Amino acid sequence: MNPQGNAVCFFVDRHLELGRENRVAFVDFWRQHSYGELAKETSLVGSALRRSGVGRERRVGLLLLDTVDFPSIFWGAMRAGIVPVPINTWLPVEQIGYILADARAEALFVSEPLLTPLLPLLPELTELRFIVVLAPDGSPPRSVEENKITTPRVLSWQEFLDGGSPDFAPVRVVEDEVAFWLYSSGSTGMPKGVKHVHGNLRATAETYGLQVLGITAEDVVFSAAKLFFAYGLGNAMTFPMAVGAQTVLLSERPSPHAVLDCMRRFQPSIFSGVPTLYAALLAHPEIGPGAGSARLRRCNSAGEALPEAVGRRWREIVGVDILDGIGSTEMLHIFISNRPDDVRYGTTGKLVPGYRAKIVDEFGNEVPDGTEGELLVQGPSAAEGYWLQLSKTRQTFRGEWVATGDTFVRDAEGYYHYRGRSDDMMKVSGIWVSPFEVEAALVSHPAVLEAAVVGMADEEGLIKPKAFVVLTEAGREQDPRELADALKDYVKERIGVWKYPRWIEIVESLPKTATGKIQRFKLREMSRA
Repeated sequence: MNPQGNAVCFFVDRHLELGRENRVAFVDFWRQHSYGELAKETSLVGSALRRSGVGRERRVGLLLLDTVDFPSIFWGAMRAGIVPVPINTWLPVEQIGYILADARAEALFVSEPLLTPLLPLLPELTELRFIVVLAPDGSPPRSVEENKITTPRVLSWQEFLDGGSPDFAPVRVVEDEVAFWLYSSGSTGMPKGVKHVHGNLRATAETYGLQVLGITAEDVVFSAAKLFFAYGLGNAMTFPMAVGAQTVLLSERPSPHAVLDCMRRFQPSIFSGVPTLYAALLAHPEIGPGAGSARLRRCNSAGEALPEAVGRRWREIVGVDILDGIGSTEMLHIFISNRPDDVRYGTTGKLVPGYRAKIVDEFGNEVPDGTEGELLVQGPSAAEGYWLQLSKTRQTFRGEWVATGDTFVRDAEGYYHYRGRSDDMMKVSGIWVSPFEVEAALVSHPAVLEAAVVGMADEEGLIKPKAFVVLTEAGREQDPRELADALKDYVKERIGVWKYPRWIEIVESLPKTATGKIQRFKLREMSRA
């Protein structure tokens, strides 16, 4: 085996060989780490894990806020051939416990503010041998002394690092060896452990990162999507680390106020967000050119399809295009995207170099351009499969192809048009209707901030669209009944009479997963109640 197969050699150690040890790699609101400091800390983490008895290919959980410590632990585990498992910090505590048990994590690195809710679960986590507690600002965590925990053993970050060595060499692996897991965030059911290999990280950096996003060593990156998401992991860690750029980390939730404050303070040149956040930022009274950053040159989006109206308003007000694309946890990052020199709002763009896609019918036959079907994708970053989920692995990973579960149309020019999740499509008057198409029409109205559409049976048992909408400030000032009628007419005029929502319900917010995806099944339950 070649040590260069270990992704740490490319993303961390290579920068020392290139003389970049003093370049800033990560900065948060309290501290910053250079590439040299990062290399040293990953050595300390890797060797301390091995001395603690964690063996190769075993798993360690990372329940961490986005601070400069996250990369040290993620790459440190991989340096030792140990599998880091980042965990969504916004999940209910029961799901966090499920992930730790499912992964059979032997150690847990946890940010101090997140520890207390976990305490009742610890006796059930029989594989967990020790916990390392970190204060977000780098100070000694108080909870290690205050919490009388005997099993598993609890260490402070410094106590743990004291057991390490600063010159621990990366273990020899092949690129096809499992490097890390990410747990998928489906809208229903428990998350699935997605197993990614060392080579996948470089694959996304050298395809989307370099050839679409166009990241350079001079960029400063700020991703509102967190490091525990596949999307955020690429944006804020592997893409900048592939070229020696700098990343800004925000530990708190990315509210519009917090994001704009971060933009003003650190002046990033690349910003990564999700459609819901872009819409919320546009509704913020302080939004303006560069969203507060004079250096802003590029924005990207994923997670859900970006409504055309949001993209155009962002370009008009902020002055930078949003590169909308689609990716998945199973593919690690974006595989279809708009490009800086080819932005077509209302589409998901074209294939990222290195990826292939096809659209198939319910029998698996490829359909011609202009025909809706399920999107399948093939590329160098596909995961190995799901952990302990053989049936679901076979349903999703079909030889070289990965089934996305998304309905798409490809036009004659090669642009891909999102139609919604395959199980969310509805047939109205014998014609398939995409909920996303109706939602995009609704949010283009100045009174609507967000919208979600589901199918609902009318008095004759026939399925028709029902819309749930969150209003803008201007929308709240209007009469609800008059506005609902106006929105129905507006949709009829824009996309067709048969597609308009027969019912419109005004709500304060939409139910979403921890990743910001709309939970339409909850809206369907509300409709049936």
